[in-house]
Amino acid sequence: MGGTIEEDDSIVCIDQSFFMNDDYQLKTFTFGSQILQLYCLQSASTDFDLTGQLVWPGAMLMNDYLSKNAEILRGCSVLELGSGVGITGVLCSRFCRKVIMTDHNDEVIKILNKNVAHHSSDDSLVELMAEKLEWGNTDHLSQICEKHPEGFDMILGADICFQQVSIPFLFDTVKELLDISRKKKRHCKFLLAYVSRAKVMDSLVISEAIGHGLQIDEIAGSQTIVGNLQGRIYEITQQ
Repeated sequence: MGGTIEEDDSIVCIDQSFFMNDDYQLKTFTFGSQILQLYCLQSASTDFDLTGQLVWPGAMLMNDYLSKNAEILRGCSVLELGSGVGITGVLCSRFCRKVIMTDHNDEVIKILNKNVAHHSSDDSLVELMAEKLEWGNTDHLSQICEKHPEGFDMILGADICFQQVSIPFLFDTVKELLDISRKKKRHCKFLLAYVSRAKVMDSLVISEAIGHGLQIDEIAGSQTIVGNLQGRIYEITQQ
């Protein structure tokens, strides 16, 4: 009995909530003429995949591009992958008719919904909502497609390429969404705001896109420095 107690005492169990921080503060962001206020954290633990509570450099890159090219958003139906706090989706809601922001983490979805509520009004003509979507999860994707059977005009992803293991699942999901939209006669494309942090990831993103039968092109003039890192925006379409 004594030996068992010693073994049990050597095991430390820390609850997930120990790492969680929900002290969200309203922060103001400006992109061209668009001024956005969103609830977010200034810093967060990467434990339990809570990085979505922050605004990342790639989101700033994406929003800067979209604010300068707002005409590509007007009247569109958009689905965003890995939305985090929703800064890109909220910007899109200024121009689109429908914006679906998605994330796979329940804690991150809480802050997404908080920002949806902050930017929703009874007289708004824009549908802005948050949905759960884990890349590669066919059940999650099916539920979204059942709710939005008309498909989408554009898929967005801003600074969402961190883990190599997730990239094949990302492109599985993108390919499925593009296929569904094509069946609905929509010329859908995927815009990916990519920030280079490792050469292996640089190559993996391109090879996975090609491996899924997709065309990947860097948008001319989109390459820039964001947060001391090289960033660019890819347009990814069906061949």
